[in-house]
Amino acid sequence: MSSLPYHCVCCIIPSRMLRQLAEAAHLSEEERACLLDQCELSAHLRGQRSVMPTLAATQRTGEQRRTIYDARHKTTLPGRVVRTEGAAAAKDAAVNQAYDNAGVTYDFFHTVFQRNSVDNKGLRLDASVHYQRNFNNAFWNGQQMVYGDGDGRLFHGFTAAIDVVAHELSHGVTQYAVPGGLVYEGQSGALNESISDVMGSLVKQWRLQQKAADADWLIGAGIMAPSVGKALRSLADPGNRTLTWSGDDQPKNMADYIQDGDVHSNSGIPNHAFYATALALQGHAWEKAGPIWYKALGLLTPNASFADMARATAQAAVLLYGSDTAEQYAVQRAWQLVGVQLESS
Repeated sequence: MSSLPYHCVCCIIPSRMLRQLAEAAHLSEEERACLLDQCELSAHLRGQRSVMPTLAATQRTGEQRRTIYDARHKTTLPGRVVRTEGAAAAKDAAVNQAYDNAGVTYDFFHTVFQRNSVDNKGLRLDASVHYQRNFNNAFWNGQQMVYGDGDGRLFHGFTAAIDVVAHELSHGVTQYAVPGGLVYEGQSGALNESISDVMGSLVKQWRLQQKAADADWLIGAGIMAPSVGKALRSLADPGNRTLTWSGDDQPKNMADYIQDGDVHSNSGIPNHAFYATALALQGHAWEKAGPIWYKALGLLTPNASFADMARATAQAAVLLYGSDTAEQYAVQRAWQLVGVQLESS
């Protein structure tokens, strides 16, 4: 059996969202066909499991090394090098956004969790911009970030959204931090998505220096046209379509769990558990709730369930803060709130 971690291709926009948008009456046949083609491509990408060896070199702790490539509207990766670590800003906004937001994400993990890049061994942060033409998605492919430009009508600005960049890079963190990685299907797949939503939210709040009570807890706000919606997901109120988009089907309690549902849908349950924990502990979410969730990653197995995540976070809270503490109780109550049974320790 391979000792390499599970590599999944993880997209920010769910295929079901692309399919639903393709059914909109106001779209031209050309736009509809383009969306359906992209839906098929995204599904194909997600069906891949990367078995490529790691090519990026390591560096000393605390030293970033970023390389941004231009895919030039093709699907061959990585493309042409357009900016390297320490180089002057490019004339291309997407290049600079991918570079800067990767840097913020690296700094967050290094400062808050003392993690040296996504693999904790200094993996170089590579990203390709301008993937395909009018590509309405962004994804982590097991080795690097890849960004489409959006079609300019429904989606845009993937590189400008710090939470989107951090979400996708966090798939890389999960790939290495969970022993063997998290299998991208069922509850383990939903946990994979949820962990990225949690970390994406934390990076955004950290950059803005927001307290948990003041944050919007939205993922993907600003990457879509107003006609599509306001955001992809809400950790504060999963499934609230007034906060997100018209097809948001995320449950926030196990009573509404979607059997065989999309990993982007059922992730609402663990998302809300983290939100409830962070709100109960007050202050900055990355100071107490964040470390609990991060430490829990090392306690999971590839096919972890929501109940496994509940136990892992409860154990992590005790390891970090002790038994019979506010932190332990906050975690326990949060999982009870979303209907996940947690055995008494």
